[in-house]
Amino acid sequence: MSIKISSQFDAGAIDVVSVTSAGDIDLNIRKDSHADITQWFYFRVQGAQAVPLTIRFLNAGQAAYPDGWKDYQVVASYDRDTWFRVPTSYDGKVMTVEHAPEFDSVYYAYFEPYSWERHLSLLDSAQLSPLAQLVDLGSTVEGRDMNLLVVGDPDAEKKVWVIARQHPGETMAEWFVEGMLEALLDPADPYASQCLKDAVFYVVPNMNPDGSVRGNLRTNAAGANLNREWNTPSMERSPEVFLVKQKMQEIGCDLFLDVHGDEGLPYVFVAGSDSLENFTAEQKAAQDRFIADFKVASPDFQDEFGYPDGPFTPEVLSMGSPHITHLFGCLSLTLELPFKDNANDPDEERGWNGARSAKLGAAVLQPILRSLRA
Repeated sequence: MSIKISSQFDAGAIDVVSVTSAGDIDLNIRKDSHADITQWFYFRVQGAQAVPLTIRFLNAGQAAYPDGWKDYQVVASYDRDTWFRVPTSYDGKVMTVEHAPEFDSVYYAYFEPYSWERHLSLLDSAQLSPLAQLVDLGSTVEGRDMNLLVVGDPDAEKKVWVIARQHPGETMAEWFVEGMLEALLDPADPYASQCLKDAVFYVVPNMNPDGSVRGNLRTNAAGANLNREWNTPSMERSPEVFLVKQKMQEIGCDLFLDVHGDEGLPYVFVAGSDSLENFTAEQKAAQDRFIADFKVASPDFQDEFGYPDGPFTPEVLSMGSPHITHLFGCLSLTLELPFKDNANDPDEERGWNGARSAKLGAAVLQPILRSLRA
């Protein structure tokens, strides 16, 4: 059987340059469907069981975040359930994978995918709980459903919002939400039961359905980076943000988490709203308490490494978490999970992965509870 490379499936994305032999495969990472962003890839190789493959990503050096390839290892799977890391090198221009598959069919991806079918299953299973209600907010640019899960009593005093995958290729964000929802809907989880005494949770597991299915890293089907659309979203360019923000303004917000993935930093960390000109000492104290409590709840979370503080610019208000702090005056954080690994506690076989993201999602209920009762 000759070598075959394909990507015509949910979130698949690659451009085949040439396949001379198993040891001579040249690929290009495909751009987002409607934007000049190059980073996400996901494809299948057939016909190479026990044959050493050499796969070169020729345009890795021209990617949106080339620093993301330093100390990075591609993920692979034979069944799309169990993913592992494979030997990967980067010379500043070309990224190369050297791997001999154990089976005839193998998948390679930038990070462990979170499929549209799994997304639908997450919504379906959640709505079976007496604690949850599934709400349709409207439709995306391409007509996919924008769904919201309401967990707890809508009449609760405090409103907690958690959104994920504004950038669709940051699939670890939806794995995080899956873990959080599993804990939140578990009647035996004491943190969940206490949280739901004080608050109702509004959860959007996937803010960018079109980009997710298309295999984009950062943009929706109109080419919009949703995390730059919060100041002036529109139904034409960014209906996903427009619909969620409209619901937030209707309901209110007392705590907001926007879950992402970071290409370069091998750590879990948060970015706050410190650059806002009206950021108060009280808001800073609430932010610091949440960070301290999260460090206790999960050893994977840390605050030594993260984004440097920057000055206020108009762009800041176009981003989800600072926009929400500005709009509601509440604690609002961007949570970043790694594409690579957690350098403080590395896993050579799997790196950072879906299961570890889900564990972190369950752990976040502890700092949320502490924040609710501060």
